[in-house]
Amino acid sequence: MNSGTFLTAHQSLPSSSMAPLGMLLGLLMAACLTFCLSHQNPEFALTNPEKSSTKETERKETKAEEELDAEVLEVFHPTHEWQALRPGQAVPAGSHVRLNLQTGEREAKLQYEDKFRNNLKGKRLDINTNTYTSQDLKSALAKFKEGAEMESSKEDKARQAKVKRLFRPIEELKKDFDELNVVIETDMQIMVRLINKFNSSSSSLEEKIAALFDLEYYVHQMDNAQDLLSFGGLQVVINGLNSTEPLVKEYAAFVLGAAFSSNPKVQVEAIEGGALQKLLVILATEQPLTAKKKVLFALCSLLRHFPYAQRQFLKLGGLQVLRSLVQEKGTEVLAVRVITLLYDLVTEKMFAEEEAELTQETSPEKLQQYRQVHLLPGLREQGWCEITAHLLALPEHDAREKVLQTLGVLLATCQDRYRQDPQLSRTLASLQAEYQVLASLELQDGEDEGYFRELLGSVDSLLKELR
Repeated sequence: MNSGTFLTAHQSLPSSSMAPLGMLLGLLMAACLTFCLSHQNPEFALTNPEKSSTKETERKETKAEEELDAEVLEVFHPTHEWQALRPGQAVPAGSHVRLNLQTGEREAKLQYEDKFRNNLKGKRLDINTNTYTSQDLKSALAKFKEGAEMESSKEDKARQAKVKRLFRPIEELKKDFDELNVVIETDMQIMVRLINKFNSSSSSLEEKIAALFDLEYYVHQMDNAQDLLSFGGLQVVINGLNSTEPLVKEYAAFVLGAAFSSNPKVQVEAIEGGALQKLLVILATEQPLTAKKKVLFALCSLLRHFPYAQRQFLKLGGLQVLRSLVQEKGTEVLAVRVITLLYDLVTEKMFAEEEAELTQETSPEKLQQYRQVHLLPGLREQGWCEITAHLLALPEHDAREKVLQTLGVLLATCQDRYRQDPQLSRTLASLQAEYQVLASLELQDGEDEGYFRELLGSVDSLLKELR
C-alpha cells in the first residue's frame, strides 16, 4: 500500500476506535485536578492524617485556655470543717488545703480566720460579688502582699526607733565608762573583791560588815554560790563564824544561809569545811538574839534536803542544843522557828520514803541516807514531845498553827506522852472553844473554809486521837 492509500485509511477510522481514547483523557484530567487541590489546601482529606490531627488538638486546647481564663471562677467558702474542692474553685488566702489520701480529693478549711480578718482590716479589695475572675484574684493578692510588706516595713522602723530611744549602743556605754574611770565587773569579779575586802586585816569592822552584806545579795543565785566555792570564798566566810565580833558572826551566817539554800554542792562543801560544828557552837553559847536568828537560818538551810547533814546534826547533839535554845527566856521567836524546822525534817523523811515506795524516783543512796536519820526516836528521847505540847500556849495564831502541825506529825511517836499530859488536854479544850467562836464568825462572813476553821479542825483531830 502506498502512502496515499495509508492516509486515506487513517482518516477513515471508525467511531468505535475513539471511545478508549476519551476515557483515558478523562482519567488524566481527574488526576491533574486532584493534584492541584491537594497542594492548595494543606488540610485536604488526602493530606497527612497525623499532622492534621495534631494541629486540630492544639487549636482546641488554645481555645479552652482562653475560655478558662475568661470564665468566672466560683469562690470556695471555707468553714472550720474539711470540705471537698471542686475543680476551678478559688480558695481564699489563709485557708488550709490538704489532699485526702483516701478519696484522692483536695479539701480545705479555715486555718487562721481571725488573723486573716485582721490582716484585711483597712484594705479595700476589688471584690464586689461572691465570684471573681482569675485576673481579679491575681490583682487582689498582689495588693494584699504589697499592703502587708508596707505594714511590716512600718512596724520594723517603728520598733527600731523605739529601741534606739530606750537603749544606747554598747560602744557608747563603754566609752562613757572609760571617761568616768568606771570598770564593768562580772559577778565573779565582784565576789572576789568583796571576799578580799572582808578577809583583809586592814579593813575596818564596818567595811567587813558591808562586804558581807553585799556578798549575801550575790550568793542567792545558785551559780554565784558555786563560784564562791570555786575560788575559796566559801571557806573564808565559814571561818568568819569564829570571829570574836558578834556582827561578823551574824552576817557571815547570813551569807552562808543564802549560799546553802537548795544548793547541794555548796552544802556538801560546807559540811566538809566544818560549818555545822561552828553553827551549833554559836547557838549553844551566849550570843545576841539577832546573831542566833541568822545562825539558825543558816542551820535550817544546811539541813533541809540533805540527809547526811541531818545525821551529822544528830551525832553532834543538835537536838540538845535546840532544846536548850527554846527553853531560854525571851526566845519564843526562835522556838517557833525551831519547831518549824523539826516539822520540815520529819515530813521530808516521810515524803522521801513514801515517794520511793510509790514512784521509785528517789535514788537508793539518798533513800538509804534518810533511813539512817533516826530523828523521831531522838525527839522522844530528848523530851520534844513535852516541849512541843507546852509551846501550844503561845498567844499568836501563826505560832499555834505550826505547833499543831508538829504535834500531828509526832502523834504516832508521842501519843502516850500526850495522853499523860493533863496540861495539853486543857490547852486543846480551851483552843477548841476559842476557835469555834472564831470559825462561826468566819461563816457569818461567808468564809466556808476559813483560817480559823482549819485550826479548829486540827484541834478536833488531836482531841479525837487522844481520847
